[in-house]
Amino acid sequence: MSDVKISAEIRREFGKGASRRVRRTNRVPAVIYGHGGDPVHVTLPGYDLMMALKNSNVLITLDIEGREELVIPKAVQREVLRPNLVHVDLLVVKKGERVSVEIPIHTEGDLAPGQFLVEHVHNTLSVEAEATHLPESVTVSVQGLSAGDQILAKDVKLPKGTTLTIDGEETIIQILSAQAEEPSANGGEETTEA
Repeated sequence: MSDVKISAEIRREFGKGASRRVRRTNRVPAVIYGHGGDPVHVTLPGYDLMMALKNSNVLITLDIEGREELVIPKAVQREVLRPNLVHVDLLVVKKGERVSVEIPIHTEGDLAPGQFLVEHVHNTLSVEAEATHLPESVTVSVQGLSAGDQILAKDVKLPKGTTLTIDGEETIIQILSAQAEEPSANGGEETTEA
């Protein structure tokens, strides 16, 4: 798990226009919430935040004008056409506290000989872990699997101290048989009759 330190400034202007002005200075508006406290509105350096968010479930130590706060990203809004950050919601965490997060599922290995496809029923796995030891991802082997095989949530090997927060019987990955399209009778060209 990555641990990053970023300086934050308290945000005193609100609204769409204020947020646009913040983004023009290469900063990102954010809200910090959790532990029953009032939400804290801050701005964060855009580049530093973008680099931190490249790691899944990154633990960020925010220096908020001299006061440090441990947070994890909870919701990230990006522009549709460009990868620019628009807004981030951050959740306050404490060392020793357990939190629920989604971690990416990666596959490794070769399927059995034949024409098979790997279908990710879920791209992420919902787990609970200690806030300062969140796994970045899990890797699942599909070695030798063929059509009809599936991997259930309970079959995924989780890092020590990490538990599932979904039903263990839920299908995460299944293997399908590839189906080729049948060529049409007229050589692949479709015709319509009036």
